[in-house]
Amino acid sequence: MSADIGMIGLAVMGSNLVKNMLGKGYTVAVYNREREMTEHFMEQNRGEKVIATYSYAELVKSVARPRKIMMMIRAGAPVDMVLEQLLPLLEEGDIVIDGGNSHFPDTMRRTALLESRGLRFIGMGVSGGEEGALRGPSLMPGGSPSAWEEVRPILTSIAAKADGVPCCEWVGENGAGHFVKMVHNGIEYGDMQLISECYQLMRDHMGLSADEMSAVFGEWQTTELDSYLIGITAAILAKKDGDGAPLVDRILDAAGQKGTGKWTGISSMEEGVPLTLICEAVHARCLSAMKEERVAASRVYGRKIAPFTGDRKAFLEDMRRALYCAKIVSYAQGYTLMRAAAKTYGWNLNYGGIALMWRGGCIIRSRFLGKIKEAYGKNPALENLLLDPYFQSTLEKYQESWRRVAAASIACGVPMPAMTSALCYFDGYTTERLPANLLQAQRDYFGAHTYERTDAPRGKFFHTNWTGEGGDTVSTTYEV
Repeated sequence: MSADIGMIGLAVMGSNLVKNMLGKGYTVAVYNREREMTEHFMEQNRGEKVIATYSYAELVKSVARPRKIMMMIRAGAPVDMVLEQLLPLLEEGDIVIDGGNSHFPDTMRRTALLESRGLRFIGMGVSGGEEGALRGPSLMPGGSPSAWEEVRPILTSIAAKADGVPCCEWVGENGAGHFVKMVHNGIEYGDMQLISECYQLMRDHMGLSADEMSAVFGEWQTTELDSYLIGITAAILAKKDGDGAPLVDRILDAAGQKGTGKWTGISSMEEGVPLTLICEAVHARCLSAMKEERVAASRVYGRKIAPFTGDRKAFLEDMRRALYCAKIVSYAQGYTLMRAAAKTYGWNLNYGGIALMWRGGCIIRSRFLGKIKEAYGKNPALENLLLDPYFQSTLEKYQESWRRVAAASIACGVPMPAMTSALCYFDGYTTERLPANLLQAQRDYFGAHTYERTDAPRGKFFHTNWTGEGGDTVSTTYEV
């Protein structure tokens, strides 16, 4: 018996993806570095069409040609270590799939390496966590284009379905799949931070209990905010500890991260794209990790959060609207980054298709993504989601609520960095004349960096001898 596909790595994600494949009728060969995990997996899945292997050579021998071998292992050096041992065993046309959270430049390098040896490589974003891997994840494959038709049947069969359409489509060449997954994770950081900021404003400013907040998020789940993250937030707030107290109150407020949000922020700097909300979400996690310093500083300042005194129902509706507005900005920024990267790396990204891939299986799945699909369906060349008629009308309708919430957070002392930075981006993006003219004058004054004039064509640069002591020499300029 030959396997349809091989799997390297039988931790939770790898083992659940294998179970998903087995459930769709595929035969899978499995390998794990720790023999005990392979044996345990086989014992749990007796009677299934699964082949246990205990070496890379045995794994390769067990898979039908052209071989399709998927890795679900820790990103970074471990992937290169496996490839170093695996590649000499493969034959021309074989396909290796990396389903981990690899950094997209690594995927570009690995694609080039395998293609130079007559092999094919796919770097594939996988989102949905343990449950998604088992029941249907969102899959974002990119790499060697000729490999797509070979792996399409398996990947589309195990992917989540949205309105009957698989949440899996070819993204683009080399690192495109992992880049899109990176942006997905950055947006995930933003969504989670925005929700957490609303939670803190409800808790510390409005004085709501965990049960009351759970009910609020449950109500929001019936509106345009309907999403996986809103739903689990309602469930988390309702969960009790052993003594009946809210479990959430006993979880330490120090967040972890695995680096994909940071990568997204770095990419935005390299592309010259303002990714303000997602960067603030990353910084908020960094600040949360400074727990001991924050405790000490809170005792130094003794700052108190002002209590809420207004119409609770009206303010909660303002908060719901503000959250939706900020969410629109988060996705607008993420899509702008993908557009910029597509130009840089020569990718032909299907932006509406990406929204469809995210509608099911993944962590950021939501009703909202359907609106993004519609926006790019109407205008594939849309430069920014804020310019789409639906999002424009929504922001015009909701922005006063957004401003009230941002103002209230500043006045009462509850930090909402993602919420307020989103509003600043919106105001900046929709402002015809920003103060960068003064900034350019300052740069020219101290560094002779030159400036453009409003009464001259774009691209023509000028320098002023501001002090009367300078000369005509100008500095080189860096343009974003």
